[in-house]
Amino acid sequence: MIKKKIVIAILFFSTISFAQTTNSSPYSLFGIGDQVNLKTVEEIAMGQMGGALNSEYQLSFTNPASYGSLSWTTYVFSGANKTTIVNDGDQTQTSSAAALTYIALGIPIRDNQGLVMGLQLNTAVGYGLVDQRFDDNGNLVELDRYFGNGGTNRVFVGYGYQFPFDLSLGAEVAYVFGSIDNNVINRRSGVQLATQHISDSYVKGTSLKVGAHFAPNITDRIKLKVGVSGELESELSEDGDETIFSLINVDDGVLRPVDTLSSNEFKATITSPLKTTLSAGIGEDNKWFVGAEYSFQNALDFSGGIYDDIDFYRYDSYSNISVGGYYLPKVNSISSYFNRVTYRAGFHYQKTGLVVNDTEINEYGMSFGVSLPIGLKLSNVNLGFELGKRGTTDNNLIEENFYNFRMSLSLNDKWFRKQKIF
Repeated sequence: MIKKKIVIAILFFSTISFAQTTNSSPYSLFGIGDQVNLKTVEEIAMGQMGGALNSEYQLSFTNPASYGSLSWTTYVFSGANKTTIVNDGDQTQTSSAAALTYIALGIPIRDNQGLVMGLQLNTAVGYGLVDQRFDDNGNLVELDRYFGNGGTNRVFVGYGYQFPFDLSLGAEVAYVFGSIDNNVINRRSGVQLATQHISDSYVKGTSLKVGAHFAPNITDRIKLKVGVSGELESELSEDGDETIFSLINVDDGVLRPVDTLSSNEFKATITSPLKTTLSAGIGEDNKWFVGAEYSFQNALDFSGGIYDDIDFYRYDSYSNISVGGYYLPKVNSISSYFNRVTYRAGFHYQKTGLVVNDTEINEYGMSFGVSLPIGLKLSNVNLGFELGKRGTTDNNLIEENFYNFRMSLSLNDKWFRKQKIF
């Protein structure tokens, strides 16, 4: 357990894959890892705000009701690179990690219906920590090394329907799955044998999200846009193996297992309460928009298996406040390329819900981005930049400063069109 000062964080793992997700945060040690932002690059660039938006050719993952607005077949995929600077009060260290974050396909079924399916990163684990303990004379008496990787993915299918009276409804079902590996090595001064604690687990479960979107006209061109979405209470099951070995130092610094002290299977349950998102804003379609969004959720509940004996961290309620918007000078400009570029910006403040050593781990950040048109159609290269801070050095914890770069490619076309004969 991390009860003393974490004196250095060694952050690693940078495989670009859905199977072995990448992360560079010490806080991914807890639970089933860091929650990955389940929004598009465009939404994150607006401070993580997107539940009030709908578009004919852009996807919004926050509210499935927006899928009913699709009139163009839209294929998107995205990657991200995260640079993290960790600070424990004495030292700082920088690391980077990269990952493919989502792929999705949106298909308009009719003029007022849309179907979206895709694969997203859900949670990510990637950390390496060293915890050292010293006696009153400054001599090292105990050392723990923590390292882990993995995470969970999310496969989803969503449907949206747009009514003639400015109202849209939608629903989305998802299957969550993935594996997590955690490893702890303990060494004590004067003790010949070290110990190693390994836990390997597989996580799976389903979730359901519903949403509504209302977009009445304020004037002939300006609309009020309101979105409400809720991810219903769901459970994830975690099945795994927990093994403790004794280790011996066979060469200088090289540890080798010599005996299995215990080996057990475990089962755990992660209960996720209802998560509600409220969004509202005003704007002119394909011109500008400004809005705000508020999300909240009661505390996650971890029970069974390895979670029953944990006392140094817990989860409280989650909340997130976002403000942002976009500006598009002239969507069909032929005289200036930059008039067809969409400019985005925003900021957010998040209470993550994670509490370590009785200290809340909160996050805030600002973001901006652009959508660069490609070709003569509505396809875009979307770029997003985010910088922020999470955590604190109070109570022997770690503060993170992070810089995220995200990029997605959004390809649009008309499918299933009837051929005209002249």
